[in-house]
Amino acid sequence: MEKQEVKILIADDDPGHVRLVIRNLQRGGLTNEILTFSTGREILDFLQSIISPDRGRDPKDKDPLHGSYLLLLDIRMPDIDGVEVLRRIKEDPQLRRLPVTMLTTTDDPREIARCYELGCSQYIVKPVDYEKFAETVRKFGMFVTLVRLPQV
Repeated sequence: MEKQEVKILIADDDPGHVRLVIRNLQRGGLTNEILTFSTGREILDFLQSIISPDRGRDPKDKDPLHGSYLLLLDIRMPDIDGVEVLRRIKEDPQLRRLPVTMLTTTDDPREIARCYELGCSQYIVKPVDYEKFAETVRKFGMFVTLVRLPQV
């Protein structure tokens, strides 16, 4: 069976958290390409380019943008927050299969329930303790190496 190449998308406005997530995903065995976005608008624009590949691309570029993706999405971001990004993704018929993992410091049970109602795949609370956070992300990286994801 051919290995599935999943691109990891991280949408988080805190560069320190992004570096920590990337480092610990790699420590968990993840070697996938990782793309980062610091606002809700940036990730939505990128996702729009996946489903409308001719928009803003060089016609000579033969590398298709479609493929398998996994989004790690923070809730508190400038411009468009993560909950609104999740809502727009899950309302789009072409993007709704995209697995979205909420990775955030927000542990409010109402927010968690809301994200699951909107269609998130997992909701992971970033532990305040560095070691616990690092271990959580490492374990998630190991999990990602085993899952099969649909193409978008």
